[in-house]
Amino acid sequence: MTISTSLLAELRRVVGPQGYLDQAADIEPFLVDHRQLYRGATPLVLRPDSTQQVSNIMRLCNEARVGVVPVGGNTSYCGGATPSEDGSQIVLSLSRMRRIRSVDPLNYTLIAEAGCVLAEVQAAASSVDRLFPMSLGSEGSCQLGGNLSTNAGGTAVLRYGMMRDLVLGLEVVLPDGRILDSLKPLRKDNTGYDLRDLFMGAEGTLGVITAAACKLFSRPASSVTAFVGLADPQRAVDLLSRLRTFTGDAVSTFELIPRAALELVLEHIPNTANPLDQYHDWYVLLEIGMGRHDETLRGAIESELADAMEQGQISDAALANNESQREMFWRLRESIPEAQRRIGASIKHDVSVTTSELPRFIIAASRLVREISPQGRIVSYGHLGDGNLHFNVSRPAGGDDESFLRLAPNINRAVHDLIARYGGSISAEHGIGRLKREELVRYKQPVALEVMRAIKQALDPNGIMNPGKVL
Repeated sequence: MTISTSLLAELRRVVGPQGYLDQAADIEPFLVDHRQLYRGATPLVLRPDSTQQVSNIMRLCNEARVGVVPVGGNTSYCGGATPSEDGSQIVLSLSRMRRIRSVDPLNYTLIAEAGCVLAEVQAAASSVDRLFPMSLGSEGSCQLGGNLSTNAGGTAVLRYGMMRDLVLGLEVVLPDGRILDSLKPLRKDNTGYDLRDLFMGAEGTLGVITAAACKLFSRPASSVTAFVGLADPQRAVDLLSRLRTFTGDAVSTFELIPRAALELVLEHIPNTANPLDQYHDWYVLLEIGMGRHDETLRGAIESELADAMEQGQISDAALANNESQREMFWRLRESIPEAQRRIGASIKHDVSVTTSELPRFIIAASRLVREISPQGRIVSYGHLGDGNLHFNVSRPAGGDDESFLRLAPNINRAVHDLIARYGGSISAEHGIGRLKREELVRYKQPVALEVMRAIKQALDPNGIMNPGKVL
């Protein structure tokens, strides 16, 4: 399908001369997904600066039956914001809609537009001594709308929840251009169906999120960051339980890192160092924060970790003495994806099981992968506190990308079938997009799929919202 020149002209008129891109060089960044798995085409990228402009765009495209692909910071791992290859879809970027509409520190809320970069939302909260706890490695470029549409996770889910848990209300433009305004920053609003939840995690397939009322929290006045070495993931799970009980659930971060990942980072990422004197098979990066100023917190955590070491639960631990050491600890964790890229192709899995089952899953999944790729390098790391594991397999040393990636279908099937047996999820925080669309059909409960399709048909009967993604 070719988009008519008259429609393209009308869309340009809606957003004005500063609101669109139609030159090849300008459009190029919007055509390739973050992992370069997909490349699409489009004649026009629209950049509206108001909800009303988004409404006008959607009305015109719906009448013409033209697909619309919303895009945020384009940091998705699943190809959820890439247009189709035939050039029949319009790309809709909300990057010019980046206003913080209001901040209410007494209500612990703020209202921000979808084009705000996540770091900007964090800064707006910080400016009134509040915390917006969503934190991602891409927070300097990902946008709030993308975080909402993918129900982003991040490193603080253990304490604060996923994006769905951090939002009180949304403003959404429906596929036909109508504006659904449910931005009320209320914690209690028991008036029928919670429409907000329909659009978070829908990956732009039901409507365009243009603004959100977000929850804020008290900023921790005292915090401790530690890097812990231990023998196996089971000991990590036991340590998490111990620290949650000891601190009254003040653990905000609990990241599991295998030795293989740490060694990759130390070898390929400059200005990194092992915080501990020796290497261990597994590590945990943890953070604990208290809302009140507590000079005894560090000593209490240090003592608790020392007791854990005496009891054989952990092997060693280092506590950050200042912000630069804390940043160094975090650099080790956040550099794992980049270190993997530098050694060649990898086959990635964003999966979740219950935290209690995670150690057994790692053992079973590793065994299955080694049967398919005996020399493949398993790099399984992630958010142990909420059961989310990035179970990745990098190509063997000295191997080539093409022959290794031919193993992907078999490895994916083995890992995802195992996840199904554990009652887990094939997508913990990265979404479905285009990458896992067929996998969703295989693993999602049939009744759930029927309900999802019914909702899609009801809200988007012409199928213009992010066609080909999720369903």
